[in-house]
Amino acid sequence: MGGRIAIIIALSTLFSYLHMLHALRAETLAQLQQHVSERAQREQGIFLLAEDNHALFRKTLAERIHTLQGQQEDVRARFDSLFTRLPDGTVRCRSEKLDGTRMVQLFVPRQVVLDDDLRTRILAAYDVLTWYAPVFHVRFTTTYVTFPEGAIAGFWPTLPTWSLELPPDFSPADYEDFALAQPEKNPQRLTRWTGIFLETISNLWMSSVVTPVDVDGRHVATVGHDVLLDELMDRTINDHMPGAYNVLFRDDGQLIAHPSLKPRGATVAYNILSAASQPEVADKLLGSREDAAHLRGLFERVKSRQSDQATLELPEYDEHLAVTRLRGPGWNFVTVLPERVVSQPAFFAARYVLLLGILSLLVELVIMYRVLRQQITQPLLALTKATDKVASGDFKVALDTARGDELGQLAGAFQFMADEVQRREEALKQANDGLEQRVDERTRELKDVHQQLVQTARRAGMAEIATNVLHNVGNVLNSVYTSAQVAKERVMGMKLEHVGRVAHLLEEHNEDLASFLTRDERGKHLRPFLGKLGNNLLEERKEVVTLLDDVGRYTEHIGDIVKVQQNYARTPRMQEQVSLAELLEDALRINSAGLVRHQVKVRRQLEPLPPVMTDKHKTLMILVNLVSNAKYAMDGVARSERLLTVKLEKAADNRFRIVIHDNGMGIAPEMLTRIFQYGFTTREEGHGFGLHSSALAAQELGGSLSVHSEGTGRGATFTLEMPFIPVRHTVGGEGGRVPAVQSA
Repeated sequence: MGGRIAIIIALSTLFSYLHMLHALRAETLAQLQQHVSERAQREQGIFLLAEDNHALFRKTLAERIHTLQGQQEDVRARFDSLFTRLPDGTVRCRSEKLDGTRMVQLFVPRQVVLDDDLRTRILAAYDVLTWYAPVFHVRFTTTYVTFPEGAIAGFWPTLPTWSLELPPDFSPADYEDFALAQPEKNPQRLTRWTGIFLETISNLWMSSVVTPVDVDGRHVATVGHDVLLDELMDRTINDHMPGAYNVLFRDDGQLIAHPSLKPRGATVAYNILSAASQPEVADKLLGSREDAAHLRGLFERVKSRQSDQATLELPEYDEHLAVTRLRGPGWNFVTVLPERVVSQPAFFAARYVLLLGILSLLVELVIMYRVLRQQITQPLLALTKATDKVASGDFKVALDTARGDELGQLAGAFQFMADEVQRREEALKQANDGLEQRVDERTRELKDVHQQLVQTARRAGMAEIATNVLHNVGNVLNSVYTSAQVAKERVMGMKLEHVGRVAHLLEEHNEDLASFLTRDERGKHLRPFLGKLGNNLLEERKEVVTLLDDVGRYTEHIGDIVKVQQNYARTPRMQEQVSLAELLEDALRINSAGLVRHQVKVRRQLEPLPPVMTDKHKTLMILVNLVSNAKYAMDGVARSERLLTVKLEKAADNRFRIVIHDNGMGIAPEMLTRIFQYGFTTREEGHGFGLHSSALAAQELGGSLSVHSEGTGRGATFTLEMPFIPVRHTVGGEGGRVPAVQSA
């Protein structure tokens, strides 16, 4: 129960944490968005003011140029009084008229040609700068006017002699603000902002805003302000939300402000994109390459946002981003808030919730412990002691059965059980007295039955062995009988009566034997006849001897069959060197009489294989059975079509295969699974033992016997697979019979 309560407290804490985290995240993101929006209003004021100043300045400058264009004589005299050409070829302010305070100054590079038009525009810019620049200086460091020819006039009170300090080869055309005002770069003739740069004279970071001035469709001048960025950078870095930080950058990747940025000592601004391939720049200006990678990921996320997205997520760094664009320069002001700032308050609140839950759980467990000890534990201990007494044989127990709850019911049931067990124990003791006598009697009966079963099993084993012997011997005796009958027919067919006639004829002419053999017609034919008769008798004797040899071999095989059956009596099997082709021929010869009688043609497909070690007689017994069965299976086939195919080949994995195929009656599919069962046969005179014993013999030899048939009337194929055990030559170089491992 305590565990379940703890799980509930943990789940409640988790849900509370998730709820607070969701609420805090929503609230914080709203504050973040509001903060960025307010910062944008604050920071973009200087930029909007500059653009307003330029609108007024451009209008006034154009009007002043029109006014001075009709006063050329006054323009030349006044220009010469204010400015002079120095020995280095440049045109600058007269040093004697510079008061070193708040004066407008001019610099004209030596390659610029001064004509009346340029003088007019320079004096017009000089006048307008004198009127407005001191007022603009309150918010802007400098106010200047550049001309397409390369001249520049400006108001810079903090450097009162800046025009005299510029080198002779200085050219405003080398700066970004000059190019931004050109018609080809700014066809809309809008106000443009440069990136940040380090001003060479003041050594301060600035950004310039320029507005082109066109008169009668011609670009005549460019109005510009230089805005110091030190305060903006400081505010961006130091003025931020608690736990957050700010970043300011342009769309082209130029970084303006970042907490890790170290601009001191640098001459160019750090670019997020171009510096990615320069790790030494990141190490120098950002402090580490990890910060550079982080900043690049932030930049790419901001650039890929939708235009209406104010808040973003940077999941790879677990940060929230609020983005706004400063009107004017279009810079991106980003406030980065780490997720931990949002989740930490929720985590602290959830921790307090969890602590209070644990304290409540401990109080609840103490109360539960006291209640359970008094109401449950003590009654259960009494019940346990009673159980121990009953287990030890003492059934006299006393329990409190007066309680009305479940424990009282359990005590009553246990008391009843103890009484009932005691009663049955006494009954068992009485019944046990006569049980031993009945057990002895039953044991003697079982011994007698066991002896009978042993005798029955022995007789059944003897009958099985006898059946096996009779079946195999019967197959061979058929061949013996056939060979004996053929020998008898040969002997009976021998023309021995011709020998007696010849002898009788010779005896009749014994007196004139020489004359009879040479002159008598019968005598002349007698010698050729005796020669033919002798040859015929020799051939008949040879055939009879061959048949008697077969009888002897068949008789020897009968003895071998008896030896094979001794395996069932646990006699050790013998392995010997066997030629498989010769063994197949022996099996065919044993069945040759039946094959001839049934007019079965035999087709041999024997692969030449070296001798192997196997049990010759058991293998022969299997082959004889298979050939004999194939012979009978073709009884229903026309005699001219009966064909037995015998195949010998090497199989994979060190095995050989003997295939016996007939084109006889075939086997039905439902019979294939029963063909090797004991007692199963398809022949009326069969006994169903041959294939069963052959399959068992194949297993004992480490092989297998299988059958395949396409169906009734389509023949059958029996395949015997056996291990291919090469002959192991002895020291004398000959293989011999070796005893095999005794089968279990």
